Amino acid sequence: MTHKRTLSALALASLALTLASCNKNNNASNGAGSTLVIQESSDIPTLDPGTSYDTASGQVVENLYETLLTYQGNSIRELTPMLATEWKEENGGKEYRFTLREGVKFHSGNPFKCADAEYTFRRNLVTNTGDSGNWFLGESLLGTGANANDDKSVTWQRIADAVKCDGETLVFTLPKADPAFLSKLAYTGQGIVDSEHAKKIGEWDGTEATWKEAVGKDLTGSPLAQDPSGTGAYRLLKKDATAVTAQAFADYWGEKPQIQNVIIQKVPEQAARIQAFLKGDADLIETGGRPIVETQIKGQPGVALLDDLPDTSAFGIAMNQNVNGGQLGSGKLDGQGMPANFFSDVDVRRGFVAAFDVPTYIKEVQSGKGSERNVMLPESFPGYDASLSPTKFDLAAAKAAFQKAWGGQVWQNGFTINVSYRANSKPAQTGMELLKKNIESINPKFRVNIVAKEWSKILKDSEAGKEAMVMTGWAPDYADADNFIYTIYHSKGYYHPRSNFTDAQLDAWIDEARSTTDTAKRNELYSNVAKRAQDQAYYILMPSNPGLLAYRDNLKGIGTETFNPMISFRTGTLWKTLSKG
Repeated sequence: MTHKRTLSALALASLALTLASCNKNNNASNGAGSTLVIQESSDIPTLDPGTSYDTASGQVVENLYETLLTYQGNSIRELTPMLATEWKEENGGKEYRFTLREGVKFHSGNPFKCADAEYTFRRNLVTNTGDSGNWFLGESLLGTGANANDDKSVTWQRIADAVKCDGETLVFTLPKADPAFLSKLAYTGQGIVDSEHAKKIGEWDGTEATWKEAVGKDLTGSPLAQDPSGTGAYRLLKKDATAVTAQAFADYWGEKPQIQNVIIQKVPEQAARIQAFLKGDADLIETGGRPIVETQIKGQPGVALLDDLPDTSAFGIAMNQNVNGGQLGSGKLDGQGMPANFFSDVDVRRGFVAAFDVPTYIKEVQSGKGSERNVMLPESFPGYDASLSPTKFDLAAAKAAFQKAWGGQVWQNGFTINVSYRANSKPAQTGMELLKKNIESINPKFRVNIVAKEWSKILKDSEAGKEAMVMTGWAPDYADADNFIYTIYHSKGYYHPRSNFTDAQLDAWIDEARSTTDTAKRNELYSNVAKRAQDQAYYILMPSNPGLLAYRDNLKGIGTETFNPMISFRTGTLWKTLSKG
């Protein structure tokens, strides 16, 4: 779920000069002292919290902006105040009153006030595009995950009534109680925006007179994405095609960070990233997976490892049942392409699922760590039914399914399909290569072309329904099974454009699970979802993958007692808690 290309000598020199101008004692070229250097394989799509919905963007946004609440230590359930100092739940869970922290400044120098929080949440409800996590905020505050363009019941009055200031107290009013609401407020995308700065640089002015013009607006390249101003411990210094640089915020309200500068470099070549890491020129890198760490990094001088980290993500390969052009070839079942609705036949999907060799993937990509899953939900979450056996790799079963698909036409005529994976991601590439090998071994008329794409391009094309197949994953926004099950399997879920299936029975079970607080009943409903989704082969399921983090041993503040997968996908903690010894 993240991402890059070696920087030229000129680019590196430019970065070093930029940082040196702000901190003459900093050694930016080798990552020593007060500089943290991170290397990723791909790009960072946006720095606007109102639309950041991927881990690459999130790792920066969560350090530039702050939320009302955050997670306590390594717990995924216990919440603690951040920009709020306390809160009260009233009216049977339908109203929350937040007391806000005083003496806080934004990076612009503007003071943090209740008006900023009010503006932030109203802006998120107004814009609420498919490229953001604001759908689950809308569900809590408005009773719908859609924006006003897609749901005409959403009015300015409803938005204004849902979140407003009572003096300097922030008040949320919900149409019905939502036990996950507080966890939703800890999501990175709900970071509080500097409203005066935002309006000054051309963002929505926050008024009823102009709100309709901002509904559903794409914020990926917004003015705020280019010129962010949060209350976080770090402020943006520079963002370009090859790197993002941030600097410790001198007026930060909390404990001052020990690391003064952070550089995230785009370095697509895995070998270059590893070389920089082993030389000490990078403190953290996208390694390319466990086998790479264990064969090329483990045991090397200056390297520390943190293993068996909790896996709270779910990965799978979506099979789009109504592809929106672009990857269809001839568009027919003639061996030279595929029809747009190719995957609407359950036997096509069953053939692909049975042909994916999960045990070999675990062995080659995860060094034997992890296990097969029966649904796209982490085992650590309530609602996962461990008694349900996963679908097994079985080429004979795959062949039988393909022979029945489309009344025998698939087997007789064959097909050509183009599938995408995140460029420079070795695990994704290996998974697609395994699938290609096995599918093509079943019938010489079957052709699978695998295509590497930049992460931002995959996100855009997936949202538009243009990808026929894409390996994709979900990291939780909040700690509840609903965040996975609704997102991935419901016809109104965020992943719907990737798969384009509507299953009325699944929708009914999921909706019922969302409306009850009876844990046993919810678990039963989620078990039903898993069984039906498995039978209908809606996704090729990837195995669980316990985390393994490699970092330079002079980087302090990383450990099992601080690692929280809900906070940062890379270190499990914010940059402000790290130091270098």
